[in-house]
Amino acid sequence: MIPGFEKLSEIQFQTTKDALAWITVLIAGADGKIDQEEKDWAEKVTKIRAYNNPGQLTAFYESVGASYKETLDKLIANAPEDVSQRQAILTRKLEQLNEILPLLDNNMGYHLLKSYKSFAKHVAKASGGFLGFMSVSNAEAKLIDLPMLNHIEFEGEEEE
Repeated sequence: MIPGFEKLSEIQFQTTKDALAWITVLIAGADGKIDQEEKDWAEKVTKIRAYNNPGQLTAFYESVGASYKETLDKLIANAPEDVSQRQAILTRKLEQLNEILPLLDNNMGYHLLKSYKSFAKHVAKASGGFLGFMSVSNAEAKLIDLPMLNHIEFEGEEEE
C-alpha cells in the first residue's frame, strides 16, 4: 500500500484512484460532450502530478497513472449518454469519498481533496477558449468545486 493510505481497504484505495476518472467524465461531460482534448489533458495532468506535486501524493499519482487511461476509457464506454443520468451516477460515486477521506491522516486527506478540486479545474479549462485553453462552460462551473465532497479543515500550517 502507498504510504499515507495504509488505513484504507483495497476497495477504498481503488475508489480514491478511480475518482480522477470520475472527475474527468463529470467535468468534461458537463456540457454534453467529452472532447479528446479534455481526455488527453486529464491524462497528462495525472502524469505530471506523478513527479510535480506535494511529495506525499507522488506515489499516489504514479499508481493512478498506471491505469488511468484504461479506467477512463472503460468509464466513458459504459457511462450513460444522458448528461443528467451520468452526473447523478458520478456524483454518487464521488460521494463515497466523504467516508474515505476522513480515514486518512488530516494532512493527506486535505491535500488529496485539494488535488481533486485542482484536477477538476484543469479538466474544465482543457477545451474551448483561446487556442483551446482557459474556457470553462457554465455547466462545468457548477461542478468545478466538486460540491458533492465535504470540506476538510486543515489542522496544520499550510506550506508555501
